[in-house]
Amino acid sequence: MITVSGVPPWVDAERLLGPGPWKQVAGDWVTELGAGAEADVQARLRGVVLGGRAITVELDPPAPRALVRAARLRDARARRRTTPGFTKGAARLDEEGRLSLTPEALAVAIGERATGRDVVDATCGCGGNAIGFARAGCAVVAVDVSAERLELARHNARLYGVADRISFVCADAREVVPNLATDLVFVDPPWSAPDLDPLRALAGVVRTELWAKVPPAFDPAGLPDAVAEAWFGQAGGDRHRVKLLLLKRPRLRER
Repeated sequence: MITVSGVPPWVDAERLLGPGPWKQVAGDWVTELGAGAEADVQARLRGVVLGGRAITVELDPPAPRALVRAARLRDARARRRTTPGFTKGAARLDEEGRLSLTPEALAVAIGERATGRDVVDATCGCGGNAIGFARAGCAVVAVDVSAERLELARHNARLYGVADRISFVCADAREVVPNLATDLVFVDPPWSAPDLDPLRALAGVVRTELWAKVPPAFDPAGLPDAVAEAWFGQAGGDRHRVKLLLLKRPRLRER
């Protein structure tokens, strides 16, 4: 028997856990899969933190060491088959982009959620999400404090044929975004930033609807009043893995 604890209610548990007759018992997820399959689930969820809480997996009886080693090896191999960032080989990234870039398929899907709206991408980085919004037909203002990073974003936007839908602004988002006319502000803070400081700073000055893309381990309580969605990968190696959280905070009421 396998018991999985700590799955937040806003995560699609069936997608996270994989096939099987899972049942929720007192907040935990429980089933019997056979020793090999249970070891695979344990290996896949080892070290996973979602929404600020570690996922724990218990097997009863514990899996033999040989099965554990084999499962971890299969998991390591599977992790190589991930949903790609940009699918066009000529796209340009810097080191931060390699860490933080939204996989292209997910950026397009997020963009489709905003079809027909004007969007400010407050921390556009190398342009992955700005391009996703533009591909969905949105008019986008892409802001970044780094001129070098904006040049990468411009190149990538031209590569995907949407540069005419994006206005690029080199500035501190905290200073310019509150003055831009828009009904949606999107924030994808650099994932290398301690405590995602840019998100916290922008959340304090943005009054309009705010969407934030954050790492799976981020506690949604860090953005009060936001609704969390867990987004999974689409490739064979990450279709059961949460790639990012999308937090949606509605427009703040005027005081």
